[in-house]
Amino acid sequence: MDAAESMARRRRPPDSADQAGLSPREQEILAFERQWWKYAGAKEQAIRELFAMSSTRYYQVLNQLIDKHEAMRADPMLVKRLRKTRAARQRTRAARRLGIDLP
Repeated sequence: MDAAESMARRRRPPDSADQAGLSPREQEILAFERQWWKYAGAKEQAIRELFAMSSTRYYQVLNQLIDKHEAMRADPMLVKRLRKTRAARQRTRAARRLGIDLP
């Protein structure tokens, strides 16, 4: 590596994920998942009111979020629980498609 490459690397700003960890919105989503049951009414309605997005989009964002290392560092127990729930649902869907009865 020559001097020009070295200088270019030093000037390049760090990734926003490295710089700030989780965004405020990502932190809000984790906080909501920690205690969504405290909200009156359906979870989907609370998602629409709090995050101004559909529940489908919310779950897409949540699934991307729980795959991030920053989320695991922020709340390991919650992220592990959400990953475990996601994996169980994926197994159930796959078994149903294949016509397998799971115990």
